Amino acid sequence: MSIPSPTAVAPPLTPVRGLRSITIPRGQLDDSTGLLDYVARNDIHTWVRRGDGLVAFGESARFTASGPNRFAAAQEWWRTQLNDADTVNPLAVPGSGPVAFGSFAFSKTSQHLSRLIVPRIVVGCRDGHSWLTFITADADAEVSADAAEAALAEYLDETAVERGPDPADRLTEGILSEEQWMTAVEQGVEHIRAGELSKLVLARDVVAELGSPVATAQVLRELAVRYSDCWTYSVDGLIGSTPEMLIKVENSTAQARVLAGTLDRNNAPADDPSYAQRVLAGSVKQLHEHQIAIDSLTQQLEPFTSTMTSHSEPFVLELPNVWHLASDVTAQLETGADGSVPTSLALVGALHPTAAVCGTPTTVAGALIRELEHLERGPYAGPVGWMDARGNGEWGIALRGAVIESPTRVRMYAGCGIVAASNASAELAESWSKFRPMIEALGIRR
Repeated sequence: MSIPSPTAVAPPLTPVRGLRSITIPRGQLDDSTGLLDYVARNDIHTWVRRGDGLVAFGESARFTASGPNRFAAAQEWWRTQLNDADTVNPLAVPGSGPVAFGSFAFSKTSQHLSRLIVPRIVVGCRDGHSWLTFITADADAEVSADAAEAALAEYLDETAVERGPDPADRLTEGILSEEQWMTAVEQGVEHIRAGELSKLVLARDVVAELGSPVATAQVLRELAVRYSDCWTYSVDGLIGSTPEMLIKVENSTAQARVLAGTLDRNNAPADDPSYAQRVLAGSVKQLHEHQIAIDSLTQQLEPFTSTMTSHSEPFVLELPNVWHLASDVTAQLETGADGSVPTSLALVGALHPTAAVCGTPTTVAGALIRELEHLERGPYAGPVGWMDARGNGEWGIALRGAVIESPTRVRMYAGCGIVAASNASAELAESWSKFRPMIEALGIRR
């Protein structure tokens, strides 16, 4: 059974040439809110962390693709758009100038359309300093600072209505019931113990049926405030706040944050400050799962780098709902014969899917996912983020999120890493801890 694409998705636009853009500095934003003041519409694209990032409005161009070549095809389309672009950008800041937001299907076999979207207006912020970019494919449009400010004001004239708790809001089961999913976990463990693979990531879904239309902007603001150490994203009906950075590229430097190993904070003792460190970092099962994930990423990234460093031991990342074992990786990218380094999207295509969201070996894990989940993941656990004209970009993994299927129907996803020592009931409890950010942001009581 499969899920439909978000109803908010517009028909694909005919690829265009001749993008024109202008970027203007706008000074310093309010330190307490940063970009969140611009998260005011339900149809925006966002990438925000600690008040910095990008918020975008409208659409100037769109590309869609599916299948195993979706990353390469998107990269080529973006290159073609830039070949004929007329760009005015006095800033040497990643994310300034023309940018494309992207969301890609998890699986190369998925019928879900991966997409790059070039917005019309982008407000960016870095270290408190902001800029405004206006992008158009209209050869007759005025491209100026005044036109950019006027277009932004027009979008902000229509802001979203907030919603409170609705008695009609309810959670319903997804493709599999809890019992069916736990059976799938047990079957996955059997395959691992038989030596077919070392790790498998199994996802499940639940559906929020709302009594009134979802207030996307409100949900995004709540996620961004509560989960400030995560990257809050919104691309074409896919929303969430991910703690995992697949790859970030700034000029010739690449960074990643790998997570594997989870501990729910709900039942943690209040008077034991070393609890998370002791239980997570002291768990052979959790350390084994984490090591598989970090090895997966570093092995796939290594061919593109001249040097690479990572933590010798994972650290404990504290989030409002869970603790994670986490490792940060930094690498210097190898310069090619033409003097360039790989773009962020090129690295996404090389790295995805990692063991953190699929398992290892990838081919075996991917086949088992299709067999045991009975779920079309669509964009869940796929790359989500943005890239600019210089190849810089930030691409997270679409976790702790949901797909807005209709104004009153939101499908949420959560996945768990399964290894030989996994217990089905414990994995079910972990999945609920990962649903919690979206459930709470939607204002639903479970």
